[in-house]
Order: sequence, then C-alpha cells, then structure tokens
Amino acid sequence: MRRGRARGRRLFLRYGLPWGAALIVGLVAVLYARWSEDAYELFLHWIDGRAWLAFLITPAMTMLAVYLTRRWFSGSEGSGIPQVIAALHAPPDDTLMSRLFGLRVIVGKLGVSLIGFLGGLTIGREGPTVHLGAAIMAETRRFYPHQGRHLERALLLAGAAAGLSGAFNTPLAGVIFAIEELARDFESRTNGVMITAVVFSGLTSLALAGNYLYFGQIVVPNNFHFSFILPVVVASILCGLSGAAFNWALLRWEVWMPAPLRGLRAHQPVRYALVIGLAVAALGVLTHGQTWGSGYDQARNLLDGKTEVGGLYALTKWLAMVISYMSGMPGGLFSPSLSIGAGLAQWMHWVFGSAAMPVLIALCMAGYLAAVTQSPLTSFVIVMEMTNGTGMMIPMMAVALASARISNMFTPPLYEALAEKNYFGLKHGAKPAQAPA
Repeated sequence: MRRGRARGRRLFLRYGLPWGAALIVGLVAVLYARWSEDAYELFLHWIDGRAWLAFLITPAMTMLAVYLTRRWFSGSEGSGIPQVIAALHAPPDDTLMSRLFGLRVIVGKLGVSLIGFLGGLTIGREGPTVHLGAAIMAETRRFYPHQGRHLERALLLAGAAAGLSGAFNTPLAGVIFAIEELARDFESRTNGVMITAVVFSGLTSLALAGNYLYFGQIVVPNNFHFSFILPVVVASILCGLSGAAFNWALLRWEVWMPAPLRGLRAHQPVRYALVIGLAVAALGVLTHGQTWGSGYDQARNLLDGKTEVGGLYALTKWLAMVISYMSGMPGGLFSPSLSIGAGLAQWMHWVFGSAAMPVLIALCMAGYLAAVTQSPLTSFVIVMEMTNGTGMMIPMMAVALASARISNMFTPPLYEALAEKNYFGLKHGAKPAQAPA
C-alpha cells in the first residue's frame, strides 16, 4: 500500500502536475485573449461618435493602471519577458522569484493590463501571457520535495513556451522562443517538460478557440523572381533601423525625455501617467483611432486587402507604442510590433508596387519583430505559423536575420537589456525599476 502511494505520488509529480499546469496556462491564455478583446471593444464602444471622451478615459485608465502597478503589483510591469530572463540568468537570489512571480504578480498582470486595454493604450497581450505562463508553472515547484535551480529553470521555460504557444496558437514558435530568447543554450532542447507544456497548452487552445490562424491565410506567388532580392534588402534595412530606434527609445529614455517629465516620472508617477494618457489619446484622435489598441485589426485588414491605413500609420503607431511603454504598466509588444511591421510594408508597397502586399507584410512583420527582439528564428517562425506562410520561409528568414543583425549594430537585445537594467542585482526588499519591461 505504502509503495503504491509512493509510486502514485511520483507519477503525479512527473506527469500529472506539469500536465495540469500546462492545461491551466492554455486556459488562461484563451481567456486572457477574450478578456483583452472585450476590454478594447468596450473602449471603442464608449468613444464611438464621441472621440473627445478619449481625453478623459485614456488618461484615467492610465493613471489607475500606473497607481496600481506601483502601489501593489510591482514586478508585473511591462511585457514580463525581462522578468523571466532575470529569473533564469540573474545571479542566485532567494527572493527574486517572490518579487517577480507568484499569485500577486499574476493578479496584477491580468487585472492591470486589462485596464490598459480598457484605456485604448498601445499594448499587446502576448508578452504578458508568457509571464503568466511562467508564473503559473513556477507555482507548481512548491509541490516538489526537492526544489532547486534546475527545477525552477525547467518550469519557467516550460511555462513561458506554453504561454507564447497559447497566445498565438504557434506551438513551434513557443519552443523556439524558449530556446532562442529565454534560455539561449543547447541544453534546453532536451527539456521534455517544456515540450509537454507546449503540447497541453496548445491542446487547450485548440479545444476552446479552434485551429485558427492568428492573421489568416496569406497567398504567396509560386515563384519569386530574381528582382525580389531588392525588396528583401530594403525591408531588412527599413525594419532593422526602425526596430533599433524603438529599442534605443526604451533603453535610453533618460537621454531624450525632457527633464520636467523625468521629474514627474520619478516623484509623481500618477501625474506622469496623466501626461502619458493625454499623449496616447491625442495620437488616437489625430489618426482617427488607428493607433489605439494593439494594432491587430489594422494588420489583419491590410493582410486581407480590405483597407489601407494612413500613410503615417507606421510612424504614429511607433510613437504610440513608445509612449504607452513609458508608462511602466503591464503590457506586451508583440502585436503592436507586428502591426508596425504591416505599416512599414505599406511604405514598401508604394515603392515596389509589383510585389504582392501580403508578401511584403509578412516580410516586414518578421523583420521588425526580429529587429526589436533580436530573436530572428522566433520572429519568422511566429509569422510563418500565424499566416500559414511556409512558402515565404526563405525570404522571411533572410529579412529576420538581416534585420536583427542591423538592429544589433546599434542596440543590445531589448529584453536582455531591460532585464539587466531593471532586475539584475535588485537588492532584497527593493522594488523593480519602473522603466518599461
């Protein structure tokens, strides 16, 4: 009897617990996607025909989100991916996990980011889903009798990969993301817990949301002519420089931000949030609503050929994304980055009119995301899986690799730099730096 109970407990710890946690991650990813869409739709409903209301709603929601983040949910700020990197690579610290993960951070990540969507800010849900997945999976370590760095690392990687897989319905990208962006080592290729977590999270997503393509099916030419090399080169340069500029803006905000605003940020964060909210509202009103939200609708409509966006969409969306991230509230950058890439593709189409618009969008989405994250494999695999664009594999790979290399000439990898700047060497009891993460 005792031997049977011991064997049952071993099986539960080896299979039942991680499988169950992965199912929860998938469920949370699907629910979070629905809640964020509902929150943004509610914002659009509020301001429908009354755009001036954005000057009240967006600042109010921004102030509330910043106050809650600073007061109760420190550690939940930004996308959450730098927090995962810090937990994986920072020097040993017994208190780091409690400051950056746990139930408090899970609640803050979900609740406060939804407030951001309710205010129409330019944030995404994919990075937060990675943080949520890692936090949920990491909580299971409490049930294991022998805890240690190896177990903690395996659970964080598994949860992060499952989170990205559930957010985009891209299981392959989830695995590559965990290896390339988070772990950056060969050892993780043998992490069975990670693969299993991605599978079970993906199964949950399939059961609840169906086998969908995030951006729909793209139609690509059967043959790419030699002349297509030039658009690939131009897209690489354009995306690489744009992504480097975004990274520089987030990492060197002390350089370009006016001194009075820096003072507000440091000493009066709620008043600082008011300025942020007003700026986001102004951009949204000036662009007739195109810069509000994650940008998913604009990118999807461009891919489907239903409509064009304004000629300055890529620039104004870039500005809205920088401003939103400077608030320090929870929110991701994947969807806005893909949307900016789609806007850059419209510029490309004005020059290379003979190239199919969906092809240019796929190139620029992969290129800009790769330039920001400097994780080219993850970037082109995400776009390929989201659009079923296997026919675009080689051009997307080329643009992603070149854009990431160009960006790296000017700025370090964004997530790693934010992790090192905000969380490495954080003293016991200290709060994380309220810079975008």
